Amino acid sequence: MSEATESASTTHEIAADRRQAHQQWLLEVTQIPTAAGKEQRVIAWIDAWLAARPNLSKHTDPHGNFEIRIVGIPESDHPIYFTAHLDHPGFVVEEVISETQLVLSFRGGVMADYFPDARVRVHCSDTCFTMGTIGEEIKATNDKGEAESCKPFKRYACTLDQAAEIEAGTIGTWDLPDAKIVEDEFGGIIHTNACDDLAAVAAALSAIDELAQLKADGTEIGDIRVLFTRAEEVGFIGAIGASRDGFMPKGSRIIALENSRAFPDSPIHGGPIVRVGDRISIFSPELTGAVAKVAERIAGGPALPTASQKISEMPKWKWQRKLMAGGACEASVYCAYGYCSTCVCLPLGNYHNMAGLAEAQAGTHEGTPRVGCEFVGLDDYAGMVDLLVGCGIDLPSSPGFVQRVEKLWADTRFVLDR
Repeated sequence: MSEATESASTTHEIAADRRQAHQQWLLEVTQIPTAAGKEQRVIAWIDAWLAARPNLSKHTDPHGNFEIRIVGIPESDHPIYFTAHLDHPGFVVEEVISETQLVLSFRGGVMADYFPDARVRVHCSDTCFTMGTIGEEIKATNDKGEAESCKPFKRYACTLDQAAEIEAGTIGTWDLPDAKIVEDEFGGIIHTNACDDLAAVAAALSAIDELAQLKADGTEIGDIRVLFTRAEEVGFIGAIGASRDGFMPKGSRIIALENSRAFPDSPIHGGPIVRVGDRISIFSPELTGAVAKVAERIAGGPALPTASQKISEMPKWKWQRKLMAGGACEASVYCAYGYCSTCVCLPLGNYHNMAGLAEAQAGTHEGTPRVGCEFVGLDDYAGMVDLLVGCGIDLPSSPGFVQRVEKLWADTRFVLDR
């Protein structure tokens, strides 16, 4: 890596007006109704966004996944991908019993405790919705005559507040308050419908838009692409399809973007998280190390203080490096299909809209658990964009650890002889 390239990676500053645009995209995208297999509204928003950017092109695979590239950059056998999924746990109308009675399936992972008498919005159109209340889970009968949940998705009765013309396939979402930004000492938290994974979608768009502008200004940019996948919340279906088909070249380095449940050791306002693995697998160590190296360059230091450092000496730009053992993400899929992949995520509050999840899991929740807006820190979101831009400018081909230990050997082996 040249000295000029290292300087560009370290000192690039995103202008205030562009930061504001990135935040506005975050606010808009995370409020769009979406569900697994029903991501059309998000795709339409992205298409409108792309229409104003002739320097970016879109390429779609047979499963409705699509990638975005910077026009004018030669294709490589080893591009870098930023990937995010377009869906969020939500309802889909399966049957219309009458003008006020529906059967909804739920596509995603939410505890059963949150459903009884919950309020939902059934989206008749892009600008109009009607309200309803979730009733009993509709069970199927197995071979033994026993009632069990319908496969592959649980189904619920829904009673609308008033008669409405609803078609099968219509999206339903939880009835949540309007999105808002709550100011705090760290720059604010956005409370909105669906951070997972639409906040990552906004971050990926912000990063490639920034990289395209850097290319236009004369900075050398490699083959950086964004991949948006479908139906992650029901088993990574879009990512599996893209991987099976080889939509991404086998030499790709894939950075999956996620929103992962925040914990005390992976807090909101702690910075974007470089995930070393999830509950399924450990990600590609060389790529995880390379992304961590970029984070260290931006921050000027490691994620946590070393034994010889004081907390007060830590850099102001924060980042985290964690094993997120509670959930799983698309990086495990890409690794399973032989790709070099890792993950960067935002620490997330009210994971899958489950407010008070810790209490609900422990059985100590007072009353029926209720859903709430998901939320992420604006500083963490800006940090994710910074990290992706840094990776786009110069992602090391390896973490360089062998070179480091070889230097240690050369400099310090003398102690073995004294």
